[in-house]
Amino acid sequence: MSNQRIQQFISWMKAKNISAGFITSKANIFYLTKFYTDPHERLVSLLVFQDEAPILVAPNMEREQILACGWDNEIIGYSDTDNPWEFIKKAVEKRGISVQTLAIEKEHMIYQRAEKINEIFTHPTFISAEEKLHELRMIKESEEISILREAAKLADYGVEVGVNSIKEGKTELEVLATIEFELKKKGIREMSFSTMVLTGEKTAAPHGKPGLETIKNGDFVLFDLGVVLEGYCSDITRTVALGNVNDKQREIYETVLKAELDALNICKPGLEIGTIDKTARSIITNKGYGDYFTHRIGHGLGIDVHEFPSMTSTNTNTLKAGMTFTIEPGIYVPKVGGVRIEDDVLITENGFEALTKYPKELQIL
Repeated sequence: MSNQRIQQFISWMKAKNISAGFITSKANIFYLTKFYTDPHERLVSLLVFQDEAPILVAPNMEREQILACGWDNEIIGYSDTDNPWEFIKKAVEKRGISVQTLAIEKEHMIYQRAEKINEIFTHPTFISAEEKLHELRMIKESEEISILREAAKLADYGVEVGVNSIKEGKTELEVLATIEFELKKKGIREMSFSTMVLTGEKTAAPHGKPGLETIKNGDFVLFDLGVVLEGYCSDITRTVALGNVNDKQREIYETVLKAELDALNICKPGLEIGTIDKTARSIITNKGYGDYFTHRIGHGLGIDVHEFPSMTSTNTNTLKAGMTFTIEPGIYVPKVGGVRIEDDVLITENGFEALTKYPKELQIL
């Protein structure tokens, strides 16, 4: 077995005296095996042992895809009428492994599956696998960084398409459909999350739902979108305006822009993560909009669009080269509107690289 990522996980298991690992999230299975799938309700799991080769458990219909990913260890396949838990139990017993402690993804494991594990392994002690997997996934390898760069370029393109399609009287969903149609022509099958195109007062909702509202003269239009490329996500937000903006709108925009740029420009290895949030938040607060910045400054970015670390003001961990995350300050004033500006950021050996590059100065169309 040559998979370096699995070997790193096994080394951690040995150091912690963990009998086995039972990985079930599609993101971590992809990270460890390069097999990317959405199993819906079906069980897909990776069994990892200290001194035995790992086992991938998946429906039989996925076998060819697993082999195409280069997986050369055992596959336990099953049909929809089989009980995969019986197969897992037999495979572990065949290896003579006593599972006293089991590393699972506590943030992902559902209760019904935990009950099954307790049945077949006789109530092992559960250890959080996230402790190691978050650490491994946080620092990106060169191949991952290359993919994230390309995903960011496609996010930039999505915003460009959206901005170019803005016209008074168009609905949010019309603009959204144009963005996704053009990205699909570029080969993008999946978005990182539900694309957001919001206009007018709806821009004051950080997670607003696009609908049939029409774009009007004087509106802010907020885009929040990202693509999944070869298993990795991008995430960008830009806010533009149609027609004239009033002094309040301009002040909100310029405040968010300064907060975003100042937070971005301090990024370098060794910086405490919480400082990024505090830097942006102090600028927004000093302008009187502190109560309207209602979320953290950003989140880790990679296989999941939201992953470790959480970029909060209380995070005392430090930035390291190879980390990728978002910086996305916002101001959201009910009945007025909102502005968010978001970039994908890579920490380099000496500073940072903004992977998303679509212009941030206020565009009035």
